[in-house]
Amino acid sequence: MTSTDTTPKEENHHNQHSTTKTTTSAISEEEREEELVATVGHGSVGSQFDLDTLRELYIPKEISDREINHEDGSVTYRSNHSYPPVRRLRPSERKRILVTGGAGFVGSHLVDRLMLMGHEVIVLDNFFTGAKRNVQHWIGHPHFELIRHDVVDPFMIEVSQIYHLACPASPPHYQYNPTKTVKTSVMGTINMLGLAKRTKARFLLTSTSEIYGDPEEHPQKETYWGHVNPIGPRACYDEGKRIAETLTYAYMRQNDVDVRVARIFKQLLLLLSILLIIIYFLRLGPRMSPADGRVVSNFIMQALKGEPLTLYGDGQQTRSFQYVHDLVDGLILLMNKNYMDPVNLGNPEEYTIKNFADIIREQVANSSVGPDNVNIKILPAAMDDPKKRKPDISRALKYLGWKPRFAVRQGLQETVDWFKLQVEEGLI
Repeated sequence: MTSTDTTPKEENHHNQHSTTKTTTSAISEEEREEELVATVGHGSVGSQFDLDTLRELYIPKEISDREINHEDGSVTYRSNHSYPPVRRLRPSERKRILVTGGAGFVGSHLVDRLMLMGHEVIVLDNFFTGAKRNVQHWIGHPHFELIRHDVVDPFMIEVSQIYHLACPASPPHYQYNPTKTVKTSVMGTINMLGLAKRTKARFLLTSTSEIYGDPEEHPQKETYWGHVNPIGPRACYDEGKRIAETLTYAYMRQNDVDVRVARIFKQLLLLLSILLIIIYFLRLGPRMSPADGRVVSNFIMQALKGEPLTLYGDGQQTRSFQYVHDLVDGLILLMNKNYMDPVNLGNPEEYTIKNFADIIREQVANSSVGPDNVNIKILPAAMDDPKKRKPDISRALKYLGWKPRFAVRQGLQETVDWFKLQVEEGLI
């Protein structure tokens, strides 16, 4: 684990080519590509596991819970009474942890890690963007509980930690019902903070780099107040998360609630949608929704089908992509460290969207769809689409000992492998 007194290096210039490298002390892309990451997590908080252990949960070598009949298009589901092995903890060591939005993309990977660590996990999800299949391998486990519930409505339970992830995070989803998006961010956060106050649970809010808007500061530090259009099409999400942060610190000051705030520069997530708007530091990884509308899933699905990759604008907008396992590492560290100010969690390596499209064309290439057969289609730029996004992760490095470890190409390959498996099984 990185020492907390490590001082991030700074660069005084920006690469003007299609790929812009980091301005922080994260390992360079070339260095990380020399050796693939084989383990995830941090021993200091008990979250360390072999990558293969996690891969078996989302890209299993053998599908044992269902049989697909391709002739008549039917599927037979089998009852699975065997579960992945979890750590054996003493009752005094085992926490009861609530994860709102735990059946979603990020939430399900967080649930996997917490379960493997030996904790009891309660997932709260209304399945608007989440899917039961993301956590189905835990259903029936004595340490796991799945509850269909909307956080807009009050919920009572006894827990020791709350990871509050519930909120649609992709433009097509949060713009589908903008009023409900605001309600989720405001009323949902009030309900979960109220629960944390009553049970004296530690509360972690997953905020977003969207709170910085179309930034005038680059890279973005946590001290930057942002440049947000309060009435634009993205405002329901951007301003909703800003209010959620306000509520979080109001409960901390007024009611002594123990809080944490993670500003996520999204993971490797490239999604299909009419509006390809990538406002945050992007996440990517298995279990991304193919209809999420973000750039990662968008490009992958289009490339797998041999369709043109759609770029909105000139493709020179820059984004920072982090792999979902790096993000989960950061969330667990933040929850279990004694630091209460907002923390950026993202990969400071910066790519233009055009360059990222080229990488996906190369990586998705197979016997039927080669990179030369996948073209790029340029469409008008989306409204309020930020020109640049890159996190300053000095605070995460100093106080959490966290920095991203996965090279973009390794994370992207796992994402592509997962999408191919979904296509083969007829799930997308």
